Amino acid sequence: MSNFGVPELLIIGLVLVLLFGAKKLPDTAKALGQSLRLFKKETTKLHEEDDARAAAQATAQPVVATPQPLPPATPSVEDRLRLLEEENSRLRTSQARPADARPADAVNGAPLSQAQKDQGSA
Repeated sequence: MSNFGVPELLIIGLVLVLLFGAKKLPDTAKALGQSLRLFKKETTKLHEEDDARAAAQATAQPVVATPQPLPPATPSVEDRLRLLEEENSRLRTSQARPADARPADAVNGAPLSQAQKDQGSA
Protein backbone atom coordinates (compact mmCIF):
# COMPACT_ATOMS: atom_id res chain seq x y z
CA MET A 1 0.00 0.00 0.00
CA SER A 2 1.36 3.36 -0.91
CA ASN A 3 1.92 6.07 1.68
CA PHE A 4 0.06 9.33 1.15
CA GLY A 5 2.18 12.41 1.65
CA VAL A 6 1.18 16.04 1.94
CA PRO A 7 1.04 16.67 -1.84
CA GLU A 8 -1.27 13.69 -2.41
CA LEU A 9 -3.59 14.73 0.42
CA LEU A 10 -3.76 18.29 -0.95
CA ILE A 11 -4.72 16.97 -4.39
CA ILE A 12 -7.45 14.75 -2.87
CA GLY A 13 -8.76 17.71 -0.84
CA LEU A 14 -8.82 19.92 -3.93
CA VAL A 15 -10.79 17.27 -5.87
CA LEU A 16 -13.29 17.01 -3.01
CA VAL A 17 -13.77 20.79 -2.92
CA LEU A 18 -14.34 20.82 -6.66
CA LEU A 19 -16.83 17.94 -6.48
CA PHE A 20 -18.90 19.02 -3.48
CA GLY A 21 -18.22 22.74 -3.27
CA ALA A 22 -16.78 24.62 -0.32
CA LYS A 23 -20.18 25.11 1.35
CA LYS A 24 -21.31 21.47 1.21
CA LEU A 25 -18.00 19.93 2.24
CA PRO A 26 -18.49 20.38 6.03
CA ASP A 27 -22.02 18.93 5.83
CA THR A 28 -20.73 15.98 3.81
CA ALA A 29 -17.92 15.36 6.30
CA LYS A 30 -20.42 15.51 9.19
CA ALA A 31 -22.76 12.99 7.47
CA LEU A 32 -19.79 10.72 6.75
CA GLY A 33 -18.72 10.85 10.41
CA GLN A 34 -22.25 10.02 11.61
CA SER A 35 -22.46 7.11 9.19
CA LEU A 36 -19.13 5.72 10.41
CA ARG A 37 -20.21 6.03 14.07
CA LEU A 38 -23.49 4.23 13.35
CA PHE A 39 -21.67 1.50 11.45
CA LYS A 40 -19.19 1.00 14.28
CA LYS A 41 -22.00 0.87 16.88
CA GLU A 42 -23.94 -1.75 14.92
CA THR A 43 -20.90 -3.95 14.34
CA THR A 44 -20.06 -3.79 18.05
CA LYS A 45 -23.64 -4.80 18.87
CA LEU A 46 -23.41 -7.75 16.46
CA HIS A 47 -20.15 -8.92 18.06
CA GLU A 48 -21.73 -8.71 21.52
CA GLU A 49 -24.77 -10.72 20.37
CA ASP A 50 -22.50 -13.36 18.84
CA ASP A 51 -20.49 -13.62 22.06
CA ALA A 52 -23.66 -13.92 24.15
CA ARG A 53 -25.07 -16.58 21.83
CA ALA A 54 -21.81 -18.56 21.93
CA ALA A 55 -21.77 -18.41 25.73
CA ALA A 56 -25.40 -19.56 25.91
CA GLN A 57 -24.69 -22.48 23.60
CA ALA A 58 -21.65 -23.49 25.63
CA THR A 59 -23.67 -23.64 28.86
CA ALA A 60 -26.77 -25.26 27.32
CA GLN A 61 -27.11 -29.00 27.58
CA PRO A 62 -26.83 -30.85 24.31
CA VAL A 63 -30.11 -32.03 22.87
CA VAL A 64 -30.23 -35.76 22.26
CA ALA A 65 -31.96 -36.50 19.01
CA THR A 66 -34.36 -39.41 19.01
CA PRO A 67 -33.72 -41.83 16.20
CA GLN A 68 -36.29 -41.66 13.44
CA PRO A 69 -37.51 -44.91 11.92
CA LEU A 70 -36.12 -45.49 8.48
CA PRO A 71 -38.53 -45.71 5.58
CA PRO A 72 -38.94 -49.20 4.15
CA ALA A 73 -36.10 -50.03 1.85
CA THR A 74 -36.98 -50.26 -1.79
CA PRO A 75 -35.59 -53.27 -3.58
CA SER A 76 -32.58 -52.67 -5.72
CA VAL A 77 -32.73 -52.83 -9.49
CA GLU A 78 -31.20 -56.29 -9.47
CA ASP A 79 -33.78 -57.57 -6.98
CA ARG A 80 -36.67 -56.13 -9.01
CA LEU A 81 -35.24 -57.66 -12.19
CA ARG A 82 -34.90 -61.06 -10.50
CA LEU A 83 -38.50 -60.87 -9.23
CA LEU A 84 -39.78 -59.93 -12.69
CA GLU A 85 -37.88 -62.81 -14.29
CA GLU A 86 -39.30 -65.25 -11.73
CA GLU A 87 -42.83 -64.00 -12.37
CA ASN A 88 -42.29 -64.18 -16.13
CA SER A 89 -41.08 -67.78 -15.97
CA ARG A 90 -43.96 -68.72 -13.65
CA LEU A 91 -46.49 -67.19 -16.05
CA ARG A 92 -44.94 -68.92 -19.03
CA THR A 93 -45.06 -72.31 -17.34
CA SER A 94 -48.67 -71.80 -16.28
CA GLN A 95 -49.68 -70.81 -19.82
CA ALA A 96 -47.78 -73.57 -21.57
CA ARG A 97 -50.04 -76.61 -21.70
CA PRO A 98 -49.51 -79.78 -23.66
CA ALA A 99 -51.22 -79.98 -27.06
CA ASP A 100 -53.61 -82.71 -25.92
CA ALA A 101 -54.76 -80.56 -22.98
CA ARG A 102 -55.97 -77.81 -25.32
CA PRO A 103 -59.65 -77.75 -26.24
CA ALA A 104 -60.48 -78.88 -29.76
CA ASP A 105 -61.94 -75.51 -30.65
CA ALA A 106 -58.76 -73.55 -29.77
CA VAL A 107 -56.08 -72.24 -32.12
CA ASN A 108 -52.66 -71.40 -30.69
CA GLY A 109 -54.03 -71.63 -27.17
CA ALA A 110 -56.76 -69.03 -27.76
CA PRO A 111 -60.38 -70.21 -27.79
CA LEU A 112 -62.37 -69.61 -30.96
CA SER A 113 -65.20 -67.12 -30.97
CA GLN A 114 -68.70 -68.27 -31.97
CA ALA A 115 -68.30 -66.67 -35.41
CA GLN A 116 -65.05 -68.53 -36.01
CA LYS A 117 -66.70 -71.80 -34.96
CA ASP A 118 -69.55 -71.17 -37.41
CA GLN A 119 -67.11 -70.47 -40.26
CA GLY A 120 -65.10 -73.59 -39.51
CA SER A 121 -68.16 -75.84 -39.51
CA ALA A 122 -69.52 -74.47 -42.80
